[in-house]
Amino acid sequence: MDRREFIVGTAAALGAGVASPAIAQGTTDVSFFFPVAVGGPITKLIDAYAAEFGKENPSIKVTPTYAGTYQETIVKVLTAHKSGIPPTLSVLLSTDMFTMIDEEAVTPFDGFLKSAEDKAWLQGFYPAFMLNSQSEGKTWGIPFQRSTIVLYWNKEAFKEAGLDPDKAPANWAEHVAFAEKLTKRDGGNTQQWGTQIPTTGFAYWLLQSLAIQSGSVLANQEGNKTAFDAPATLEALTYLVDLARKHKVMAPGTIDWGTTPRDFFERKTAMMWTTTGNLTNVRNNAKFPFGVAMLPANKRRGSPTGGGNFYLSKKATPAQQEAAVKFVRWITQPERAAKWSIDTGYVAVSPGAYETPVMKEHLKTFPPAAVARDQLEFALAELSTHENQRVTKALEDNIQAAVNGTKAPEKALADAQAEAERILKAYR
Repeated sequence: MDRREFIVGTAAALGAGVASPAIAQGTTDVSFFFPVAVGGPITKLIDAYAAEFGKENPSIKVTPTYAGTYQETIVKVLTAHKSGIPPTLSVLLSTDMFTMIDEEAVTPFDGFLKSAEDKAWLQGFYPAFMLNSQSEGKTWGIPFQRSTIVLYWNKEAFKEAGLDPDKAPANWAEHVAFAEKLTKRDGGNTQQWGTQIPTTGFAYWLLQSLAIQSGSVLANQEGNKTAFDAPATLEALTYLVDLARKHKVMAPGTIDWGTTPRDFFERKTAMMWTTTGNLTNVRNNAKFPFGVAMLPANKRRGSPTGGGNFYLSKKATPAQQEAAVKFVRWITQPERAAKWSIDTGYVAVSPGAYETPVMKEHLKTFPPAAVARDQLEFALAELSTHENQRVTKALEDNIQAAVNGTKAPEKALADAQAEAERILKAYR
């Protein structure tokens, strides 16, 4: 289950997550909002971690609440913050960092990390993940369930098309050439598309991968300036539009994020671009041998990072904050980070996790699990700005206008940049 597939949580779940600071004499309660619907495998994993931590730390009780999608979870967290009783700890998108700072809803972790061991732990995460976790010398988020975009392909379809089933396209030109061979047409109907890049839900994320590959950085580190209309970004959007319109190897119009894995399983597409967080989903549901590779390169390789970070409530009591930091340190230790990665498909957040015996054994039996980790060498921060949801919506709407043909790519990106400028000028 990937962070971009989570469905709506319930109002009852919201109420269950905000408990009184002390649930028993001498016990510190850590209320914990987590972005997933009630029930399912992810919740069982988190419940098990909370219970295990409680056994080892009987003076602390971690109470998870499954609060819906990431978008719904941040709304619930901020609503609770304004009411004065926010959850002590939340997992929200790494790109929500500036929003949480601007709302004065979070406190940095640095003040709770005093010893050399504490500081070594903080320095142990992959640098690419820390780009969306730190700002102005402070650490606002701790990486937990993180991802990159990878390419999945159907090895049987490759073989049928006369392609090497063990070789993924290495660059944009090969991506098109392979997709042309993989597209199956019967008269006026297309039975199998060569490739599929989603353009709803998280279109900005997929476009950003193409933009990085073309040499564009969509936003600065301060989150107050964008480059949506840069020539390299235009090159990226033009390529995305051309896959359907010019090359006719991808379905025309918008392509849904949520149904893309199913289209892959049902052989409606031979390749797909989606998160490594779908890795376990693909492993469990693909009825054919599949491959996983880094995204094809243009001028360079590249993918934005993605996924969620832990955030610490500014309004929690000092005791709750200390207890929450202890839980975050505990759950991100290499052995647990490795197990979380194996169970979910997310990238383990530290190099130390890949040195554990359990992860080394996992990579021997399932090498695709190493692809997203290896791609971190080429990864950049996911698009994140002040008023991030408004800025990304401006870009999303214009990407969809371009793929639907209602705007030329140049006009779409100029409009997106103009709206981003209007929103962000107050932050410069």
